[in-house]
Amino acid sequence: MEKVTIATRGSNLALWQAYHIKALLEKEHGVEVELNIIKTKGDKILDVPLAKIGGKGLFVKEIEQALIDDKADIAVHSMKDVPMEMPEGLALYASPEGETPYDCFVSTKYNEVAELPNGAVVGTSSLRRKLQLSKLRPDLQIKDLRGNVNTRLAKLEAGEYDGIILAKAGLVRLELDGYVKETFTTDQMLPSCCQGILGIQIRDNDDRIKKMLDFLRHDETETRVTMERAFLRRLEGGCQAPIAGHSVLTGDKICMKGIVANLEGEVFIERIIEGKAVDAEKLGLELAEKILDAGAKEILEEIYNAAE
Repeated sequence: MEKVTIATRGSNLALWQAYHIKALLEKEHGVEVELNIIKTKGDKILDVPLAKIGGKGLFVKEIEQALIDDKADIAVHSMKDVPMEMPEGLALYASPEGETPYDCFVSTKYNEVAELPNGAVVGTSSLRRKLQLSKLRPDLQIKDLRGNVNTRLAKLEAGEYDGIILAKAGLVRLELDGYVKETFTTDQMLPSCCQGILGIQIRDNDDRIKKMLDFLRHDETETRVTMERAFLRRLEGGCQAPIAGHSVLTGDKICMKGIVANLEGEVFIERIIEGKAVDAEKLGLELAEKILDAGAKEILEEIYNAAE
């Protein structure tokens, strides 16, 4: 029987993603699929906020190396974790239909952020979420929260936080969406680029695997990925910079909102662009240019220079 190896991180959510693709491949092609579970730098360093660890590819570098070394045929990533620069010989090849892109509020005591008392403690590991939450509720204490979804929920239930902010997609996939108390609108909290979308990475010359993956490709999702990654690529986005971006596809039209904030959360530069879906990449780049021209260039230069 033909064999396929998937490289993945070992968190519950990463394993769900890998097993999901494994099941689809086995059903479609009757192949035998095994997992190669790898611990990445981002999984090992849990006591430091992501923005302070620095570097790109915290959750993918070791997994990409497994592809390069022929220790895996496919890598399944959360697309929002995948850096813009692709190692030589590797390519992102497919994205199945995405899950919900929104962020959500989870709490054992309160039903929405508006109910939190002054000075309540909210946990998040994301600079993007932290600054947007501070804009909504400047009175809150926002503390760093790292670890996989189950670890974060356990810390919440232990009373370390009054509430936490998570990507809703992860909770839906793990069948933990009963924990969701409030789903943020994009006006309250704009998601990370490609949030809720999976990216399947392969060796670029592997035609056998390309043919095997073709049935998984979802055109609308891949159009959104093209636009949002073009936007992020132009901004040279990484964990250190508070960047948000979300696109909506309606028929043959696509619309995207993007935000860049400064680290103090005092300046939010927001722009929107819309046009034809076939021009997704060009529109993503144009949106980035609009934001850079409106003052984000100086903000990002300061952030990236300080991180070096």
